[in-house]
Formats: sequence, C-alpha cells, structure tokens
Amino acid sequence: MPFSFRSGFIRLLTVSFLLMFCCQAFSGAEKFRTPKFRVIAFYKAENDQGHISFVHEANRWFSKMAVACNFTYDSTNDWDNMNLEFLSGYQVVIFLDARPEKSSQREAFQKYMESGGAWMGFHFSAFAMNQTAFPQNWDWYHNTFLGSGEYSGNTWRPTSAVLHIDDKRNPSVRHLPRTFTSSPNEWYKWKNDLRNNPDIRILASIDSSSFPLGTGPKLNEIWHSGYYPVIWTNRNYRMLYINMGHNDIDYEHNTNAELSLTFSNKNVDNLVMKGIYWLARKRKQPKGSGEGL
Repeated sequence: MPFSFRSGFIRLLTVSFLLMFCCQAFSGAEKFRTPKFRVIAFYKAENDQGHISFVHEANRWFSKMAVACNFTYDSTNDWDNMNLEFLSGYQVVIFLDARPEKSSQREAFQKYMESGGAWMGFHFSAFAMNQTAFPQNWDWYHNTFLGSGEYSGNTWRPTSAVLHIDDKRNPSVRHLPRTFTSSPNEWYKWKNDLRNNPDIRILASIDSSSFPLGTGPKLNEIWHSGYYPVIWTNRNYRMLYINMGHNDIDYEHNTNAELSLTFSNKNVDNLVMKGIYWLARKRKQPKGSGEGL
C-alpha cells in the first residue's frame, strides 16, 4: 500500500488538529466579528498526475475545512465562470493548478483583483514558459501581480524541503516556526529575482539546510545552493502565492499511485488556513496603497 498505517494515523491527527484550530483560534469575541465568507476554487486537473492528485486532495481538504470553520467552499473546472458577475459572489478565489487563458477571463480576474478581491494560488498556477502550451503571454499576471515572470526550472522528484520564514509580519506565517519541513513537492524557480521587486514581500524560501534538494536524474534538477522564494504576497493586492501543489506519484511503474499528499502536514495546513482567513478578512484598500503585509 502507498501509505502505511502510521502515515494514515498521522494524517488523522493532523486533520483533528486543524479542526481544533478552527474551533479555538477563531472563538470568542473574534469569532463574532468575523462574517461568513465564500471561497471559489478554479482548476483543470489535466496535466501531470502529481497536479491532478493535488487538485482532488485539495478539493476534499478544503471542503472539510469549510464545514469545520464555517465558510463556503465551491470548486469548478468551468473557466467561463471567470466573469465579474460570478466572481462577485466570492470573497476569495483560488487557482489550484492553472490560470485563465481567454482574454475575457483574464480581464475579469484583473478587474476583480483591482477592485479588492482576494486570491490564493498554488504551484502550477504561476507557471509560464515560452515555446510551451503555457507561454508567458500575460504581462500583468506574471510580472505585475505575481512578479515572478517566467518559470526557469524545477527540482525533481517531489521531495520535502526545510522552509525558512523570511517575514513573520504576515498573519499567514506569523504563527509558524522559523523553519519547518514541508510536504513533498516539485519546487520551482523563476526568471525574475523577487528580492528586487519592492511590491513583493517574500514570506518563505528554501532553507539552506535543504541542499542538495531533489534527486534528479538530471543534474539541473538537483539544487545545491541559491535563494528560492516559495511563498509570497504583493503589497498592492490581496493575494498569496504558495509554490506547493505537486504530490509524489509512482511514475516509474505507471500505476499513478499517490506516494505523498500535501495536506498531511500540520504547518502546511496551518499556513493555508491562516492564509484563507487573512485574505477573507482584509479590508479593501485602494490598489497601490501598500497596505498589504
């Protein structure tokens, strides 16, 4: 079996911890000040099996958390719902594994964000590489909003990494230990150096204790040094990008068996839930006011 009894037990404890987190962390007066909010997740689940596994896992996990934490979670693979009328019914939009491709969808998303909407993106939602099916042909999204520009490489295979919290001012990561071990993931690097962008606040990066990171077989898929942001936000928008979102799969034997999950890690789960609450609660400010942490 892909997962041992011990792994299953740990996952059960993790879910139980998150349920307690929802009930306790937002109890008392704070709970009464927090209105119910609605989250919509867009996905495709069409490409790499590791991405598909993550999408299905995320939809199950968010649905459970929504019930426990008193918010609404919907998901759709109909990207024609990316229009202002539909988006107006939700306080937070999630891209689980993709970006909108039609110009009308892109225009609607940009207007939603510039009007104070909130967004959380995972892993492949930031991917862009020219001469592929996903070229860097949306300047606002990749350079202005995300800031990362074009994808420039990745580790392989999906492995855990020690993450370092670079900026604890943001509520999404304030409660996390300075370093923690993530769930397995395929880690991305980018052409743009986010450290040079004054609008971007890097919340977490790969800790140097992770190196060498990746197992190859290609040498460029094993990182030995460098600075790699993996979680960040843009001060001008209500947004949070998390590079995690690629589960490990039994690629070698073509069984598509899941060898790892993302939401089976206490710190990762807390990061995502704190991030959702932070995005849903932030008061709308004029774009460009620099109010975001």
